[in-house]
Order: sequence, then structure tokens, then C-alpha cells
Amino acid sequence: MSSSLSVHLLDVAATRALVGSRDDQLLGVIRDSFGDDLTRDDDYFRHEIEQGAPTAYEALRAVVHGGPFSESEDHAFQYGYAYKRLCSLTGTFLDNSCFTPHRGDWLSQVDQGLKALGITAVSVEDFDYGGLPAPLPYTYTPGCGTWTPEDIARALEQFEATKRAVDESGEAPPLEPEIVDAVMQCLGWMRRAEEQPGFGVIGFRS
Repeated sequence: MSSSLSVHLLDVAATRALVGSRDDQLLGVIRDSFGDDLTRDDDYFRHEIEQGAPTAYEALRAVVHGGPFSESEDHAFQYGYAYKRLCSLTGTFLDNSCFTPHRGDWLSQVDQGLKALGITAVSVEDFDYGGLPAPLPYTYTPGCGTWTPEDIARALEQFEATKRAVDESGEAPPLEPEIVDAVMQCLGWMRRAEEQPGFGVIGFRS
């Protein structure tokens, strides 16, 4: 079974602040402009909703109002997808061609490639295991993680240090071409974020 990674460039602090913001105007815009998307999701998760899970809009409202959330762990996925919707609406979708679809331990392999280039400040596996911002309940799917502006600045410093060392020695770490492509895509995300103060990357695995 394959997975996908959706990655968004956005103001991390502003996006997190939407959780619990009680911004009913935002909810109204989403309901009016993206009602078809909400209905489509409800159709897809019809069985779960019949078993008591919140609808897409109910989950979105709970996220924006900071609760209340269902006490059932089986319903937590809806809040994860609601937060993903907020990120997709307020952020810029980034090229994910190296990560969608992916199978097995691909994210771990890319992380090894990042480490081979001296980059330890960020990890693509964070998008798998990082978790949703508080007070949203934990859910395995979708996985969610954040690269903060500080993480990204440090990661780019680490890459530049490795690049200087390679230029001096003439010896680059041996990496498979597909790993190089994925690492370069990650660096592209980070450089996009670096251009906008306060911006970072929030990713979702589903």
C-alpha cells in the first residue's frame, strides 16, 4: 500500500493560531467556497460518520474553536484532515513529486540522504510522526509534522557547510540518484521558506 505526502509553505505561527481562534468568518468562507469539497469528504467517510465520527465541517469547526472533540480515538482522523484543509487553504502547495506516491521506508531513506549531506535539523519522517498542534487529539493518519523557520535556517546552514567541505575535498557523499532528487526537492522547499520571514513547511502523510 502506498502513501502520499502533501507539503505546504505557510506562516507557521499564523497557521497554528487558527487552531482555537474561534474565527467564524473563516469558517463561513470555507463553508461557502468549499462546500463541495466538504460534501465529497463526507461521502468518502460516510461509514465512519454513521458510526459517530464528526462530519468534515463539524471537525473543522471543532479545530477552529479548539474543541469540543470526540472522545473516541477512532474519530480523531477527522480533526487531522480538518487541520490539513486549513493548511491547504492558507498555504502554498509545494511540489511533492518525489514523495507521492511512496512505499515502505522511503522517508527514512531520504532522511539518511539528508544526514549524508550533514542535514540533521529537519527530517521528512517528521511529517509522518510529528503530530498535530495542541489541543488536537492524536491520530496516526494523517501524519503531520512541521519544519519551523528556525529548523529550516539551521538545515540550510548545515547544507552549506557540507557543500564547502565537498568543494574543498572534491569528494561528495555517494547517494542514489533518486535520493539526490528527493533531497534536492526538500532543499527547494526550504529555500522557498527562507525567502519569506516567518514561513516554514507543514507536511501531511496519508
